[in-house]
Amino acid sequence: MSKKVLLLANLGSPDSFAVKDVRKYLREFLMDGRVIDIPKVPRYLLVNGIIAPFRAPRSAKKYKSIWTQEGSPLIVLSEKLRARVEEKTGLPAYLSMRYGNPTPQASLSEIQEYQPNAEEVVLFPLYPHYAMSSYETAVEYVKEVWEKGNYAFQLKIVDPYYNHPDYIQALSNSIKPFLREEFDHLLFSYHGVPERHILKGDITGNHCLKSTDCCRTPSPAHKFCYRHQVFETTRLVIEQLNLNDEEYSVSFQSRLGSDKWLGPATSDVLAQLPGKGVKKILVVTPAFVSDCLETIEEIGMEGRETFLEAGGEKFTAIPCLNLSDEWVEAIGKMV
Repeated sequence: MSKKVLLLANLGSPDSFAVKDVRKYLREFLMDGRVIDIPKVPRYLLVNGIIAPFRAPRSAKKYKSIWTQEGSPLIVLSEKLRARVEEKTGLPAYLSMRYGNPTPQASLSEIQEYQPNAEEVVLFPLYPHYAMSSYETAVEYVKEVWEKGNYAFQLKIVDPYYNHPDYIQALSNSIKPFLREEFDHLLFSYHGVPERHILKGDITGNHCLKSTDCCRTPSPAHKFCYRHQVFETTRLVIEQLNLNDEEYSVSFQSRLGSDKWLGPATSDVLAQLPGKGVKKILVVTPAFVSDCLETIEEIGMEGRETFLEAGGEKFTAIPCLNLSDEWVEAIGKMV
């Protein structure tokens, strides 16, 4: 029996595309105070009285459009990744989701039962960048479960790896084959967050969003700054790919609500680029390591439609790292 065990953590997915399951999932997801960071009572009223009831039927249709015979793409890919990492590292590997199943409680209890010699569980969040609504909530939730559970093993957490050489190499090499085809532009579409999340994470209190070049000016705030980290990932990948400034840009997707979010919005960019002469576009989504609703449906379907209707001619959504050998090897090195 191994003394070290790996635990991969991802966002999660509804148990099915039935409206009731999607509604349940949305309620759990949106009631997280790190996702909608307003006081609990108004958050409860907003989520349960407005968002979940009206959004669930629409979201259910979207989930249905991407569901496979095996189930949710995110869950299926994450489970296959777990198996590949276990095979590659020779260490027992488990999987948990921040929302939905399998829960951290179930996964940690399973480790306790089937890995009695485990002394250390290494938590590997499947989020390269630090964000309050992704990396932070997943890590803090697992820590909370672990602290309350009186488990025999210690918990070690892998830091965000947005600039880790092996992650950058795997991401860059996943893009390279698509650059061999004719293209006009490479768009890096990252998951969006409200600007207030960036400000809340600024441990200096006076750096983030205070100037146009704050993300390029060294600061302790960058340790928790999602905006800096996605720009840094982009910069490092562009260096690997040897592209110039005119050949790529950065945008942010998946906006929710009316507050000010990081911009520009991916949907706006895709609608505008054809008018600027961009007819053939490549879109990569580095905030996600496994293809899911936001990459398959939001980018691959909705984004494609937006771009083509605006006059674009060719739209290519580059798959996430998913199960690539280099990605599996990178995880093995980082843990």
